[in-house]
This record gives sequence, C-alpha cells and structure tokens, in this order.
Amino acid sequence: MVIEGFIALYIFMLAAFTGYEVIARVPVILHTPLMSGSNFVHGIVLVGAMVALGHAETVTGQVIGFIAVFLGAGNAVGGYVATERMLEMFKTKDEGGKE
Repeated sequence: MVIEGFIALYIFMLAAFTGYEVIARVPVILHTPLMSGSNFVHGIVLVGAMVALGHAETVTGQVIGFIAVFLGAGNAVGGYVATERMLEMFKTKDEGGKE
C-alpha cells in the first residue's frame, strides 16, 4: 500500500506537532537521558535509510536515499557530540587540572 500525497503530509505534520509538544514538556534534568535514547533512534533511522538506499532502483530514489543517509548520519553524530559535551559539564577536575 502506498500512502498518497495529502495523507503522507497529514501524517508528517501530525508527527511533527506531537513530537514538538512532547519534547517541549520535558524537564531539563531529563534532557541527557532522553538524548541518549534519541541517539539510539537516530541509529535505527540511519540503518533504515541505508537499507532504503540499497534497494533504490531509480536515480531519484538513489539521490533521496543518499540524502537520507547523509542527514541521518549527521543527526546521529551530532546527537552523540551534544551528549558528550553535556556530560563533560558534570565532570570534576583535580587540583592539578587533570580530569
């Protein structure tokens, strides 16, 4: 079954609105654990994009698949970098300046 234009757009808009509303209500203290879970989901999205790219038969499908893999990889890496930077804030330093 193929999802047609307006239905796909409706599902996308509904998912975006729901995601925004859920994330906007998250307390600051839970941001790091949620970011770790989000990184896991981004990894799954990246694998799905690679599978879709591998099965693409047309040039248009390959271009869209490549863009999906590129953006998915950037999203996953960016999430891990942000999580690492946030965790660095909680590390204490020795008197010698070493961590």
